[in-house]
Amino acid sequence: MKKILVIGSNGQIGTELVLSLRERYGNEAVFAADLSKSCPAIIINGPYVQLDVLQKEAIREYIISNEIKEVYLLAALLSATAEKNPDFAWKLNMEGLFTILDLAKEKHIDKIFWPSSIAVFGPTTPADKTPQYTIMEPSTVYGISKLAGERWCEYYHKKHQVDVRSLRYPGLISYKSPPGGGTTDYAIDIFHKATAGVDYDCFLNETSALPMLFMDDAIRATIELMEAPSEQIKIRSSYNLAGVSFTPKELSEAIKKQLPDFKITYNPDFRQAIADSWPNSIDDAITEQHWGWKPRFDLPKIVDEMIKNIKK
Repeated sequence: MKKILVIGSNGQIGTELVLSLRERYGNEAVFAADLSKSCPAIIINGPYVQLDVLQKEAIREYIISNEIKEVYLLAALLSATAEKNPDFAWKLNMEGLFTILDLAKEKHIDKIFWPSSIAVFGPTTPADKTPQYTIMEPSTVYGISKLAGERWCEYYHKKHQVDVRSLRYPGLISYKSPPGGGTTDYAIDIFHKATAGVDYDCFLNETSALPMLFMDDAIRATIELMEAPSEQIKIRSSYNLAGVSFTPKELSEAIKKQLPDFKITYNPDFRQAIADSWPNSIDDAITEQHWGWKPRFDLPKIVDEMIKNIKK
């Protein structure tokens, strides 16, 4: 039985990833780890440990002594939060990655998943159908750290044969876990307000198109990438990943089809500049070509799933 560790298990992606991995490999095979002493109720069905990814020796000792062979490194400060604390964001987003890459270089770990983001792109990147290979000049601390991480992942693979795999996540939409401080968080919060009968004040303008992905698709893509044969993984920096692109206005209109009394206003804040620097849509044709990725959720399906499950 291989042992899997998810670092950052209490976050937006982590909770759902832990649940999916445990369903696939068994509760006892998947270890959840985060800063909090207590395990969230949603993932209490298996082992949980309090770990700080910046405590290098503690991380090393835990992984080596427990013979962990697969690590999903999700601990990070996201875009909007990182802009408020850039020094710590850089430290957290980079030092943890080096600790895990070095463990793999030393052959303690067989396989790593590390998430990148559409934040690696910038205002000079082609905004529509952004290709896999293109100009990358990120303008946020989060984006800079993710671009640097991509280069280090590829370096460790070429230089030390580390089996590291990565996806450039777009905005992720989920009803199971709260948003984690990203610029695309409006696309989650809006559903909670709408189903509660509360008007929503959006921090982006109505025409800000951004790439989005339903969390079920994101988790499936992550596991499919990790389970794909090594010879199919030809990109070791990070793969583009696309789902659906929409604006706040398009999303609100889709919600109004089910909740006609819902109202939205627009008061852009500092996150507008971040959104303006990101692509409108993503081209992930290479991802599909290499290991067969295809999204399953379009905008109407996302709206149906979000409203139905939040109401529950």
